Order: sequence, then structure tokens, then C-alpha cells
Amino acid sequence: MLTQQDKELLAKKGISEAQIAEQLACFEKGFPYLKLEAAASLEHGIIAPDGAERQTYISAWNTYKQCGKKVLKFVPASGAASRMFKNLFEFVSGENTVPTTAFEKTFFDKIQSFAFYPDLNSACQKIYHADIPTMLANGQYKEVVEALLTDKGLNYGALPKGLLKFHAYPEGARTPLEEHLVEGASYAAGKDGQVDVHFTVSTEHRALFEKLVAEKVASYASASGLTYNVTFSEQKPSTDTIAADMENKPFRDGGKILFRPGGHGALIENLNDLDADIIFIKNIDNVVPDRLKDETYEYKNLLAGVLVSLQAQAFEYLRILDSGDYTQQQIEEIIRFVQQKLCCRKADIKNLEDAELVIYMRKKLNRPMRVCGMVKNVGEPGGGPFLAYNPDGTVSLQILESSQIDMNDPAKKQMFEQGTHFNPVDLVCAVKNYKGEKFNLLDYVDKATGFISSKSKGGKELKALELPGLWNGAMSDWNTVFVEVSLGTFNPVKTVNDLLREQHQ
Repeated sequence: MLTQQDKELLAKKGISEAQIAEQLACFEKGFPYLKLEAAASLEHGIIAPDGAERQTYISAWNTYKQCGKKVLKFVPASGAASRMFKNLFEFVSGENTVPTTAFEKTFFDKIQSFAFYPDLNSACQKIYHADIPTMLANGQYKEVVEALLTDKGLNYGALPKGLLKFHAYPEGARTPLEEHLVEGASYAAGKDGQVDVHFTVSTEHRALFEKLVAEKVASYASASGLTYNVTFSEQKPSTDTIAADMENKPFRDGGKILFRPGGHGALIENLNDLDADIIFIKNIDNVVPDRLKDETYEYKNLLAGVLVSLQAQAFEYLRILDSGDYTQQQIEEIIRFVQQKLCCRKADIKNLEDAELVIYMRKKLNRPMRVCGMVKNVGEPGGGPFLAYNPDGTVSLQILESSQIDMNDPAKKQMFEQGTHFNPVDLVCAVKNYKGEKFNLLDYVDKATGFISSKSKGGKELKALELPGLWNGAMSDWNTVFVEVSLGTFNPVKTVNDLLREQHQ
């Protein structure tokens, strides 16, 4: 099946023939739906600390930051922002020469409210020798959009979100990358006064990210009184997945096997390569101006405080178990912790012999841990929090996408539709054991949680394989805790007009 050219391509990417066989088998058999127990809720699986508890957790985080452990902020920032401008691309390529849809009318009516307006106006003057108000008065709507999206002007249609100007300030507009630098200074600075921030970027955009950091980082360091260590990585070629034709054979484009990026789940490899004790994860486009950041800071500190408090307790129990010197009362206390605090239950736990019970509890305690913010469901897209069955028969908290749920099962569909919360991608992760050794995060991925989608190439249909999502199946076997956070901490920018929302002005 594989030609010599194919084998050379695999070697170049770092992909084995066994991996190809495994991926093609996934197209053949598909992926099973997850077995659900219930949607997580405040009554079942999501905690909402009150004022006093909240302050205790925030204090725990502030104390932890002074212990010399390394804290890092991890921001997935690869991929072009083309989807953000989907409506404008359609306008430029469509027949209408004036705005007709509500989206188009809003964009042009409020165009001066965008933080990128001064740059766009300058581009229009350079290209067309007229400012935007004049061009709109002359009906040159498409030309204005072309100045925004194409390389004739700002080229925003081909740039990643992290490099677009989101928010206006008196001293100049800021990109999401810069907003993340500002955020990191508040909750991710270590005892040494250094803020470590890591961005995953695409190869073609890396130089632009590095250039922006080189230009801006000194001013943010000066303003905060801290130092910054900003690093980058790219999705590994070895995490690309093979595309298949409708007969589940390798899809070929010009005779060559077609590979596609494996989705954000591929970033578990990038995360695994980083050396840190605590890692914050948040999407690149979920940022707000300074006037609204205090709420974000409070909840970030809360999530981190819950994490380090639970981790400290888990470490203490692991030391007890590893010592071999424990009482029945301590064993019962550890069981309650695993079941109630870590929300991991095993129906037949009472049937385990003492030695088996200790092995089971040690396994559940000694693994990566994450605390995930959950916001009340107001109809925004995103994964949901569920109690799901795991391959070993336990039930634990998981973040699931709709594709992982059997929507043909009325009970499961109802669980999904009536869920009270959803996942805004707001995670704080602990990735070392109690001896300070890094976990190999790849050992905790559930490979049965991938996803197959329909795509096309050159007019021919194909099947694409996505790896288990970064905060879905890639973290399936972690200890997971859900904490309710304010909806005010979730302000993503999915379309360009989202920048017109009050939160981004």
C-alpha cells in the first residue's frame, strides 16, 4: 500500500507505519460514543466556593507562588483568523456591492469603533488615496474590506488572531498577545518576578509573533516591574493525521498521501515538552481590556488556589500510602477524598481487597490534575461538563463535545441540551508528582476519543481525523475538578463584530 515516496514522507514527518495503520483503522471502525452518567451541575460535580472559601483559596495560591515553583501561562495561538472574517469574505466575493445583511451593516456603521480602524484608514489612504468615510460615501465598501483582509492592506484575513488589534487604549491598540502578557503579570509571576508565557503558533506566523514580542515586551516589563520569558512552539509534523478517501484508503493528492493537522489535541505534545509545576491554559481570543480584567484575575487566582490545595492533600495521602504505614481510618479518609473532592467513583470499590484498594487509590491520586472553570450556559458554543464512565469502570468528570455524545439516544441528547454549564477553556494544570517529577502527559490520553469529519480537496470528498481534543480526550485520565466562574471571564471573539461588544470597547 505504501510506496517508497510514502515511506520517505513518513520518515520526514516522524510518523511510523504502525501509526498510519492505527489511523486508517479508526476510519474503518469509527469512534465510540462516551457512556454518560449525568451532566455535571452545582448539585453534582461543579463547586462554587462562597466568599470565605474563595478568599482561602486565593490566599493559598498567593502563598504557593512564593515557594519557588515554576508557573507558566500556555496560550494556543496558531491558525489564521480567516473564520473570524467569514462574513466579510462572503461580502467581497458576493454580487452585492453595498452592505445588505445585518452583519455587514453593523460592521460598516460602527467601523470607527474597531481598534484597528486607524491602521485600516491609513491603508486605505495609501492604496486608494482616500480615507474610509470618503470611500464609504463613494460606495467603495468592497475596497475597504479588501484593504482589511488582503495583503494589499492589513492582511488580517491571513493573520492569526493573536496579532490583530483587539482593544484601543490612549497609548495605542493592543493585540491579544499583548493582553495575555498583561494578564500573566497578575497571576502567573513566580517568586523570582519572572512571567513565563508560552504561545503555540504556526510555522508561517512565528516570525511575526517573535517580532511583536521583541517590540513590545520591554514596555510591559517596565509597567509591571517584572521580567518576561516568552517562548514559542509549533504543532509537530508527527501529530499530523492521514486523510482517507470514502473507502477508508489513504487519500492522495497528486499521487502523494495527504496529511492534515491533528487539531488542538496535538498540542498535548507541546504541553508535555514544557518544564513547569503549574500551567494556566486559556485561548488566545478570550481577553478583555484592562478595565474589566479584575474579575478575570480573581477567578484565575481562585482556580489556581483550588488546584494547589487539592494537590497538597493528594501529595500528603500519596506519602502516607507509599510509607506503608497507615490506619484503616486513613484509608477511609483517602477514599472519601478521591470520591468526593476529586469526583472519581468506582461502583465495586467495596469488593476490592485491601492491597488492591491501596493500588487503586494510589493510581488515582498519582496523576496530573486540572481545575477547570465552568460558566453558566447561555447558548455559547463549547464543550460541556459531564460525569462519564471511563475504560476502567470508574466515573469521573470529563469535558465533552457534542460529537462524543450519541444524540440519537434521547436520554443522552437531553443531558446535553439541558446542561447548566459549558467549558470556556479556562484551565489550571498541575503536571508533576509529589517527588517533583514530570508526568508523561501522553500516558493519560484516551485514544478512543478522536473525531472524524468530512472535508474536501480539489473537489473530491475526504475524511479527516482529529486527535483527542486537548481539554477533552487528551486529558481524559487526569484528575479533574470543575469550579463555577463568572460569565464575565468569558469574552471570546469568534467574528470580527464581536469586537463591537461592550466588553471589547
